[in-house]
Amino acid sequence: MRYWLMKSEPDEFSIDDLARAPRQRTAWFGVRNYQARNFMRDQMQVGDPVLFYHSSCPEPGIAGVAEVCTNAFPDETQFDRKSKYFDAKSTQENPRWVNVEVRFVRKTRLLGLAELREHKPLAGLRLLARGNRLSITPVDPDEWKFITTKLLK
Repeated sequence: MRYWLMKSEPDEFSIDDLARAPRQRTAWFGVRNYQARNFMRDQMQVGDPVLFYHSSCPEPGIAGVAEVCTNAFPDETQFDRKSKYFDAKSTQENPRWVNVEVRFVRKTRLLGLAELREHKPLAGLRLLARGNRLSITPVDPDEWKFITTKLLK
């Protein structure tokens, strides 16, 4: 089992949207970074826990917990010419982009960047690294435990 942090802009798709989604699930589509894609394709497994993070908003932070509920499969938006995620180089026979589905587990209080930075056990959290812009990052098991048992009780 691995632990993850996945970012979403709340005006596009929030933790509340996930809670209201059919079966409380959604495909994590639109990822167009190869490293993030590789995490989904090569490392994510059904049952892996996810910190759902609101980004690019007035108050970014962890807003809930989700769970990976499918293995990676081709992201259909790459084939849709009307989608902002369309990729002309991608084909049905050779898709470049994948997604997984995530399932809502629970909403939490908003745990912001400033508060995360206050805790020494989280000094290595990739989210806090200077210049980190990845939408999907692994979370160390000790960091996961600290966040979920001490900060999000």
